[in-house]
Amino acid sequence: MKKYKPTTPGRRGMSVVSYKKFLTKSEPHKALTKGVKRSVGRNSAGRLTTRHKGGGHKRRYRMIDFKYNKRDIPAKIESVEYDPNRSAFIALICYEDGERRYIVAPQSLSVGDKIVVSEKAPLKPGNRLMVKNVPIGTFVYNIEIKPDSGAKLARSAGNSAEVIAHDAGYTHIKMPSSEVRKVSQFAWASVGEVSNEEHKLVNIGKAGRARWMGRRPTVRGAAMNAVDHPHGGGEGKAGRGHRRARSKWGKPTGKGQKTRKPKKYSNALIVRRRKVGKRR
Repeated sequence: MKKYKPTTPGRRGMSVVSYKKFLTKSEPHKALTKGVKRSVGRNSAGRLTTRHKGGGHKRRYRMIDFKYNKRDIPAKIESVEYDPNRSAFIALICYEDGERRYIVAPQSLSVGDKIVVSEKAPLKPGNRLMVKNVPIGTFVYNIEIKPDSGAKLARSAGNSAEVIAHDAGYTHIKMPSSEVRKVSQFAWASVGEVSNEEHKLVNIGKAGRARWMGRRPTVRGAAMNAVDHPHGGGEGKAGRGHRRARSKWGKPTGKGQKTRKPKKYSNALIVRRRKVGKRR
């Protein structure tokens, strides 16, 4: 981590990732980028559907390969780059047939290293194979839920999931949230952990930097009027007036309360719910 001297109030405590230690290239591969209009929390009618999003610096989208559908062809890492659209670093890889693609970069791999997507791939960081062939206790990332559906789980900076069991056509994996869930044994996963593990240690330092990232201010419900939030109103600093914290729309929120839909399609795949609050 790079920490700054407190030359201004905003600099005090501010920190950034030491990008020079990890990145090898400053400009993206042009053929794998495109312009994209971000939704910034609005729907197709322009109405706000997710609060606290908007503004921020303009971004170019890097087309990341989450399918990994080039099998049994070794690829060499050409560069490790920054991606403004995700917390992890990305790597530009070149397959032996000459095709280049972007992938989410794993930890401990550098320029010149080789990876391969194969059922018989060696068990080393960056290689990708079916979860049925991954030994128990191995950490994996970019995990599919269904075979050939593309990587969905454990994709953000520093994340990984642990393979803990193989049973009846499914593999049990322990997620970063501590949830244990099943995925098909024919689903694919990459060995190792996602890069940029220092991301969680960053101290933004000032409100302006959050606005550059596209984060708009978050106002506490207790600071609002009663008409605007269930926690609002009252003379002076009042308690929320009911047992459980709730959102602006009266739904349970925070403090480990269960908000998952009781009929969600993937409920049957959850072996053990995540631990929340003090128990975690």
